[in-house]
Amino acid sequence: MDKITSQDQLKELQESIAAKRDPDKTCITICAGTGCLAYGTQKLIDSFQEEIVKRNLQDTVELRTSGCHGFCERGPIVVIFPKKIFYQRVGLDDAPEILEKTIGNGEIIERLLYENPVNGEKLTFEDDVPFYNKQMRLLLAQNPEIDPKSFDDYISNGGYQALAKAIGSMTPESVIQEIIDADLRGRGGGGFPAGWKWDATRKAEGDVKYVICNADEGDPGAYMDRSLLEGNPHSILEGMLIGAFAIGSTEGYIYVRNEYPLAVENTELAIAKAREIGLLGKNIMGSDFNFDIKIVRGGGAFVCGESSALFASIEGRSGEPRAKYVHATDKGLYDKPTTLNNVETWANVPLIIDRGSAWYQSIGTEGSKGTKIFALVGKINNTGLVEVPMGTTLREIIFDIGGGIPDGRTFKAVQTGGPSGGCIPAEHLDTKVDFDELTKLGSMMGSGGMIVMDDRNCMVDVARYFLSFLEEESCGKCTPCREGVHQMRLILDRICAGEGKEGDIDTLEWMGQAIADGSLCALGGSAPSPVLSTIRYFRDEYEAHIRDKKCPAGVCKALITYTINADCTGCRLCVKPCPTQAITGEKKQLHVIDQDKCIQCGACYEVCKDNAVTVA
Repeated sequence: MDKITSQDQLKELQESIAAKRDPDKTCITICAGTGCLAYGTQKLIDSFQEEIVKRNLQDTVELRTSGCHGFCERGPIVVIFPKKIFYQRVGLDDAPEILEKTIGNGEIIERLLYENPVNGEKLTFEDDVPFYNKQMRLLLAQNPEIDPKSFDDYISNGGYQALAKAIGSMTPESVIQEIIDADLRGRGGGGFPAGWKWDATRKAEGDVKYVICNADEGDPGAYMDRSLLEGNPHSILEGMLIGAFAIGSTEGYIYVRNEYPLAVENTELAIAKAREIGLLGKNIMGSDFNFDIKIVRGGGAFVCGESSALFASIEGRSGEPRAKYVHATDKGLYDKPTTLNNVETWANVPLIIDRGSAWYQSIGTEGSKGTKIFALVGKINNTGLVEVPMGTTLREIIFDIGGGIPDGRTFKAVQTGGPSGGCIPAEHLDTKVDFDELTKLGSMMGSGGMIVMDDRNCMVDVARYFLSFLEEESCGKCTPCREGVHQMRLILDRICAGEGKEGDIDTLEWMGQAIADGSLCALGGSAPSPVLSTIRYFRDEYEAHIRDKKCPAGVCKALITYTINADCTGCRLCVKPCPTQAITGEKKQLHVIDQDKCIQCGACYEVCKDNAVTVA
């Protein structure tokens, strides 16, 4: 393939690829994101390949392996284009039947369809599934439509035309102004306007300037950036190329954690292909613009998601942050002007340049434009990636898209913003999700983690869990974070162990504020948020732990007792899973738990079908 040297040549390539493709040809698309691969998708792919050859369908059926489709709880997912027939939880043995019945005879296999839990209706097409049709998928839309290893797939979907537009008909200043006018705010957590960051970097003194993509996604339960890099790496490269053209950079880095092997593999292939075609390297698209990208693998330290710690890691030093009185736009990587944005931010850039800032401004709220991807996890029926316009309410995300809470349990709280975010209770479910509204509630947008909790979650224990995570991930450079977070965690340990005392809540509050005010970086500055937000909204649970020596949610082992009530039918289901043989009783007779042997593991509570096991 010849190198692309102009906008016209790119258009010719797109037309050439399109001419070779039949839009009506049957295409079986199989999700091959990390989540579905964990379900065994690779064997399913192999089965389809074997069956297609066996049935001599190579000329009439295309098999495409794609990135994450988003509805991870329903994997493995198979979508058959062009009709977009949606099959979920597809097994290895289903491939021959799909090829025979659906591809061969046009029959729909009902057992593989998604069933609407509201009315029991079987839904045939992807666009009819509530999880999808209530979203606005701008960034994730291409994931099911392209093979991330295929350059032609990205090009045929309009890839690199935004870059061609920027280089061919815009100046660096006009590109920056378009990003400013779009009011694109960074999706990595801080929400700083990307265009103003670019503008400051361009105006900074120095010939050497860097562009960096932060793919060090470390929040528990978050995998938005991972899925974009795995499923559509060229979109991130294109965004970085446009940013580099705008600020005058010749060198860029993608900093990605080593735990993301598929993201690294697909991105390396994309970079190699972009170099081969002339979209990375010297004289890009026939211009005097030179730019190349390297991948740097991080060791998985959460603190390296912070910009200055990330710079230190790329430079080969320990990932520790520095004081922010010196901005990265003046002195960032190697003390050179640097623009750093996360994966999702870079993926927005081609859309804005291609469709215009006015279009982008029409989506979202006054202070938060565009869409946002959330990783919806926890006590939720529809686990997966959700992309919605800024301003969508928590209720719409959790109940309309997420399908509500499993097993008929009651929603209790949702934690947004990752381990440094806050826990938001049911009374604020109608809050519009954007940068500003979440901050008002004592939480934050963060990178997009959204962990749902039900009435069985103890909020004191939740705060302790996230504080423990942040304590382990602290770099230890500054005293407020290193010592303060540790001491707060010790207090929470005491409270959960039934050793809390009057004044602990007040101590946690003033310590949290002191740590937030005195820490060097955002990790320490936001570390107390899980504690402060749970005290703010669930103070009664803290008081119950301290004053009554009870855990209302039945989680903290030192504060709970399992008993069996008169509803027991003597089915003996609880006897076998008990690890200490604490449960005794004859068949069809009331059973008893020996409290001296019980270790409060909850196994009996989980298996009892008669609600005869109670916890108090």
